[in-house]
Amino acid sequence: MEAIKSIFDFLTGLGSPVMLPIVIFILSLILGQKLSRAFISSLTVGVGFIGLGLVINLLFQALGPATDALVKSTGLQLNSLDVGWGVAAAIAFGTVVGSLVFVIAFGVNLIMLIFNWTKTLNVDMWNYWHYAFTGSLVYLVSGGNLALGLLAAAIHAVVALLIADWVAKDVQGFFKLPGISIPQGWAITSVPIIKVLNWVVEKIPGLREVYWDSETLQKRLGIFGQPIIMGAILGLLFGVLAYGINPAGMTFNEILGKVLMLSVQMAAVMLLIPRIIAIFMEGLTPLSEAARTFMQKRFAGREFYVGLDSAILIGHPITIATGILLIPITLLLAAILPGNTTLPAADLAATAFFVCMVPPLTRGNFFRSVLYGILIMTMVLYISSAFAPLLTQIAKDIGYAIPEGAVQITGLSGGNWIAWVLTTLTRLIFGG
Repeated sequence: MEAIKSIFDFLTGLGSPVMLPIVIFILSLILGQKLSRAFISSLTVGVGFIGLGLVINLLFQALGPATDALVKSTGLQLNSLDVGWGVAAAIAFGTVVGSLVFVIAFGVNLIMLIFNWTKTLNVDMWNYWHYAFTGSLVYLVSGGNLALGLLAAAIHAVVALLIADWVAKDVQGFFKLPGISIPQGWAITSVPIIKVLNWVVEKIPGLREVYWDSETLQKRLGIFGQPIIMGAILGLLFGVLAYGINPAGMTFNEILGKVLMLSVQMAAVMLLIPRIIAIFMEGLTPLSEAARTFMQKRFAGREFYVGLDSAILIGHPITIATGILLIPITLLLAAILPGNTTLPAADLAATAFFVCMVPPLTRGNFFRSVLYGILIMTMVLYISSAFAPLLTQIAKDIGYAIPEGAVQITGLSGGNWIAWVLTTLTRLIFGG
């Protein structure tokens, strides 16, 4: 067991740009691809991942300072500070559950594949931390019950695989990504919510007819509906909102420079991410074809999906536009929602990740993406607030540095309902 864990630790330590090509290469050989083609396609996936990482980092580096400026300009005073996914990951891997999650989650995945309980092989091992987070919270709340903690992590992994299979065709068709699914631990938690909201909206005359996709926006707005122009406009508006309301001692020229730079950066993100996803597909298509051939030969009628990070979904213009709009909306929600204690901060620039599953499940409907995004972020704020006392205490226990002036800490990325439900049930049983 220790040897297997060491292998997983080594692979995840390499980082996704290295780990994913290695896994893809081995998988391609198993599925019968020639050595040369397997090597080229897996390396292409690695290149695509590095390119995607560069552009997503650009997105965060551009939105991060603007988001911080917007938060400061609002003057919000809430006692649970969002310190980002780092605190959740620290808790996830700070227990024995985190040490074993790779073995448990991957083992569960293989068993489900063997018995045809899933079609997805989840190679996105770094994002196993979501399962580890759930398991670690249950482990700690139960007073150190390892079996219960591992069971909670396994349940999260199973639910992720089942939901990934459930919506795989929607994701593949919308994003033109054949043979993939998204079992990422947070993204899948939004799917049941989106499905319920779709059902409700379809029952409301007038509302169900509203359909604004990329093509509709381009037709109605002309040049202003093109993704690159939309990105520039959204960046410009957000820049004015972030830097213009409360200049904080900046000169007009400094404000103008920041606003224009943000505008160009958002235009760049809108243009570059879809092109980088095309590089991804250049590498993944041979694997998808090999998997289809392999399954048809050995398991008639069975399909096989490669489970990837939700980051590959971020590049759609509707997703990015929704994410940018949700930043000020989330701050407004934090201010007006009764009972909310969370001050969005570190994870606020990553709002696109919280709604990345909405476009494929609404056929790219911008109106529904924003509407559902508001409701999803409402849920995230409340769960983050509910988790704040527990996360603060655990963070102190494991030596996590609490930011000066923060009464409590939390993280929007930890605000998923699977972790909350399992942790709440455990607390009811054990009184933690």
